[in-house]
Amino acid sequence: MQLYGTVPRLFRAPGRVNLIGEHTDYNSGFAMPVAIQFYAYAAIAPRLDRRIRVYSRNFEESVEFGVDENGAGPRHHWSDYLRGVAGVMGAQGVPIHGADMMIASQVPVGAGLASSAAIEVSSALALLSMSGRELALIDIARNCQKAEHEYAGSMCGIMDQYIACFGRSDHAIMLDCRDLVHEFVPTSLDVRIVICNTGVKHEHASSAYNRRRSDCYAGVSAIQSCYLPEINALRDLSSSVLENCKDCLPEVVYRRCRHVVTENDRVIAAARQLKAGDMKSFGELMYQSHSSLRNDYEVSCGELDLLVEIAQKIDGVYGARMTGGGFGGCTVNLVEADAVDEFTAITRREFARVTANTPDIYVCTAAQGAGGHVVMERQCQ
Repeated sequence: MQLYGTVPRLFRAPGRVNLIGEHTDYNSGFAMPVAIQFYAYAAIAPRLDRRIRVYSRNFEESVEFGVDENGAGPRHHWSDYLRGVAGVMGAQGVPIHGADMMIASQVPVGAGLASSAAIEVSSALALLSMSGRELALIDIARNCQKAEHEYAGSMCGIMDQYIACFGRSDHAIMLDCRDLVHEFVPTSLDVRIVICNTGVKHEHASSAYNRRRSDCYAGVSAIQSCYLPEINALRDLSSSVLENCKDCLPEVVYRRCRHVVTENDRVIAAARQLKAGDMKSFGELMYQSHSSLRNDYEVSCGELDLLVEIAQKIDGVYGARMTGGGFGGCTVNLVEADAVDEFTAITRREFARVTANTPDIYVCTAAQGAGGHVVMERQCQ
C-alpha cells in the first residue's frame, strides 16, 4: 500500500441487485438478490499501536480512531460503517488490532445497490485477518447488519450483507430472511441483468425508510391484538387472512402490509419460474412488484416509474422494476443478451427526452461473493 508504505492484504465484497422481494427482509420474508461485479475493496496492514487509520479513495479523506474508543451512534459519515464493524465485532469478543486501511468501492453510492454492505463485509474480512480469527459467513453478515443499525442508524434487513457474503456466479439466491437459509437458483445465460441508475439519491437512514418498517410492525401488532396472537411477522400471513384483518388496520398500514404479503408470494412464484426457465412469467412478476412498491408501499418516484414504462415498450425486455430501498436509485431489468444495445440506446434517449438527464446503465451477470487474501473458498462454495 503506497499510501502507508506497507504491503497490505486485500479483501473485497460485492454490491447487489435484488431481482424481486423488496422490503420483505426486515419482515422475515423472502427475497431473491444477486451479487453483481461491482466490488468494495479493503486493503489492510498491521500497526503496532491500538489505532485504526483508514483512507477512503472515493472520498479522498482519512479518519483515525482508537480501537478502545469506538462508541456507537451515527456520525453521518462514511466511516460509520467501518467503525461499526470494528465496534460490533470487538464487543462480541473478536480481538480488534490496530491497522492501516484503505477503502475503495466500485459500487455507486446512493443507488440502492448495497454500497454500505459491501464496505462492511470487506472491512469485516480485513479486520478478521489481522486478528487471526475466522467467523462463519452468516455471523459476518449478522455483525455487519448490526453495525449498520447501531452506527449508521439505518434499520436495514439482512439481505444486503447476506448476499455480499454468499453470492455465487451465475446464480441468484432464494433467501429465507427468517431462518437465514438460501437456495441457489441458476440465472439464464442468455439474459443480462441491466441496472439503470436514475441519479436520484436516497438515504436508507431517512425517516421515510424507517417509517415503512414501523408501519409493518404496527400492522403485525394490530393483527396480533385483534385476530391472530400467534403470528410473529407479516411473513405469517396469506393475502386472504390479511383481507380478513383489514378492518383493524389504518388504511396506510394495511397497504404497507399488503405489499409485503403479496411480495412474498411473488418471490416464491418467481423462484419456480426461474428454475423452469420461464422468463416471461418471471418478468410479469417484476412488473407486479413495481406496481405494488409504487402504489402500496409508496417508495418509488417519477424517475423510477419512467424507466419501467420505457422498458415495457422495448422488445427483448422480460421485466423491470425498481430495486433497493426506493425514493430514487435504480431499476433492474431482465433483457435478452442480443437486445441489450438497443435497450441501452432507447432508455438513454427516452429518459433524457423527458428529464434532460441521462441514466447510468450497468450490464451485469450474477457474481461471486466476498473473499480476499485469506479467501474463505470453502465457505463460499
